[in-house]
Amino acid sequence: MVEELWKVGEMPFRDGLYRPDDTGLELHVEGPGAYHPDAGQPVPFRIGGPFDVAQAIEEHGVDGVDAYFESPLPDGSGWMSGGGGGMGNIGYLARLNDDRSLRWVAVMFHSNPFVGVHDEGASTGFTNDWGNRLVLDLTSSALG
Repeated sequence: MVEELWKVGEMPFRDGLYRPDDTGLELHVEGPGAYHPDAGQPVPFRIGGPFDVAQAIEEHGVDGVDAYFESPLPDGSGWMSGGGGGMGNIGYLARLNDDRSLRWVAVMFHSNPFVGVHDEGASTGFTNDWGNRLVLDLTSSALG
């Protein structure tokens, strides 16, 4: 289900970290918007427990993927893709394998679209369209 959505340029329309085996983890992201006093600050990002992906898609539907970048990871372990969805407040990040098949996609309803990626040593940094930053350790067990 998740992998098929990705292949046709869509993603689930609910916060979550989705994998091609149709498993998902809750994501808690409180991204500042355009006029938020914290614009330009780090994007809060917390991974929670598992949830029913099929039920989430049934209840919330899907949204189109608007890719803003696709960039190789510095260690050669694959690619990162980022961008947004149909509404201006939705952002996504996707980790792709060497052949660009989906490893996971993180959908964030309040993050705003991600427009850039940069290496930060042991971590990878992402910037959204309001200049807010999200730094992730892609070697963590949830994101590896």
